[in-house]
Amino acid sequence: MRRIQVTETTENKDLVQEEKDVQAENVVEETEVVEEQKTELTIEEQYEAKLAELQAKLDDEESRHLRLRADFDNMRRRNQLDREAAEKFRAQSLLSDLLPVIDNFERALQIEASSEETASIVKGIEMVYRSLIEATEKEGLQVIKAEGEQFDPNIHQAVMQEQDNEKETGVVLRELQKGFMLKDRVLRPTMVSVNE
Repeated sequence: MRRIQVTETTENKDLVQEEKDVQAENVVEETEVVEEQKTELTIEEQYEAKLAELQAKLDDEESRHLRLRADFDNMRRRNQLDREAAEKFRAQSLLSDLLPVIDNFERALQIEASSEETASIVKGIEMVYRSLIEATEKEGLQVIKAEGEQFDPNIHQAVMQEQDNEKETGVVLRELQKGFMLKDRVLRPTMVSVNE
């Protein structure tokens, strides 16, 4: 009987050992499954991280592209405005140089002709003056009106003050030197005398 018990005990030990082995295998399998899941999650996380990184780079490049495009559009607009201004005011330098010539013609025309010979010279000067004025007006030169107008420091230069009780304060009484504008830009302000 003892032998049978020993055999049974041995069998029990074997069963217990088998059971422990099975449990160990299960633990190993579960660990492997968990590690595989961790590895899979890690790979998924890596993909997600890589995707997020690439998306951030794409967003950055798109933003940079939009800024460059806006800068280019702004530069193109500025260049267009500069070209238009250069075209609009291309004659400014020449017209500025011609202003003293116009002044001299006007002074010459104020001389009264005492003889027929002087009258013909004055008539010739007047014809040249009119041609010059027509040519400058075609380029956009305009005389600034002053006498009787309200004083405007943007287009008038006050050099004197006079008293006239019949007119309002700040009204231009006399024009001392003509002023000129080229389109919407003042070339030379009008020298005026203003009512106190």
